[in-house]
Amino acid sequence: MSKLLRLDPFLAALIATVALASVLPCEGSFAGVMANVTDAGIALLFFLHGARLSRAAIVSGIGAWRVHALALGTTFLFFPAIGLILRAASHGWLNPVIADGMLFLCLLPSTVQSSIAFTSIARGNVPAAVCSASASNVLGIFLTPVLVGIFLLRGPAGGFSLSSLGAIVLQLLLPFVVGHLSRPLTAAFIARHKAVIGKVDRGTILLVVYTAFSAAVIEGLWTRYSASDLAITLVLNGAILALALVFTTVVARRAGLSTADETVVVFCGSKKSLASGVPMAGVLFPSALLGPMILPLMLFHQIQLMVCAVLAQRYADRSQADGTTRAPAG
Repeated sequence: MSKLLRLDPFLAALIATVALASVLPCEGSFAGVMANVTDAGIALLFFLHGARLSRAAIVSGIGAWRVHALALGTTFLFFPAIGLILRAASHGWLNPVIADGMLFLCLLPSTVQSSIAFTSIARGNVPAAVCSASASNVLGIFLTPVLVGIFLLRGPAGGFSLSSLGAIVLQLLLPFVVGHLSRPLTAAFIARHKAVIGKVDRGTILLVVYTAFSAAVIEGLWTRYSASDLAITLVLNGAILALALVFTTVVARRAGLSTADETVVVFCGSKKSLASGVPMAGVLFPSALLGPMILPLMLFHQIQLMVCAVLAQRYADRSQADGTTRAPAG
């Protein structure tokens, strides 16, 4: 159990990156160079997302439509509702930047790799998890920017514009589509070099975080975001995750799903994607506000890994005690 609860190495790298940006932020002409490199890295990241999306894996689990409806409904309806309620109720006691960052977190798609991994550990319906998590990320490329434009338009984040739409198409959607269409040429290469490509993914995210927090530090991030703000953000993250886990468990059982399908709803519906969220924020928000906007997401990332690791093991133990196995695809 101690291994499940250990600090995620990637989170440690994120913390180190934020510390580096706080001490040695990129400024002047170097900041301009880093911004261009970051833009290119984001495009590459979404190209790889598209190239790794297997149509065969999606088709194998597409028949579990009730599972997908519940998971996607949690991601794009329940979570945004919680974020909006929190922001509406936060006036007078919560830093507005935290409120907007929490709302942005709630508008993001689910994770892919960890949702599938936890479903597998829990002896759940893995093909359905592949389909549901992949669908969430594809829909998120369209829905998250739209939801940001609707709900953060008048907040301090600066909102949505035609230039933002063009950036989304060029940096997110077009590379994703091209990457997916390239699968006949790139699938074998990607399968052989998973470890290297994983490092590219994480390296790109660290690059975005460094440039984001550099700009935010220069604009006085740590004078506006105190230790108490960080504590409040952690508490709110924990509360939102708890609500999502309870909601997904209850609706899955009310819908009469098997335990194998319930795990898909729980793990795909309750999680938020750092890998998609950080690059999206880099496109959607001004650089000076990007750091505080993604900080709640970075903290939520570690909390969801720790809690879902424990929960997946409990599902596995219960499945073993009941003598059950994974449900068949669909």
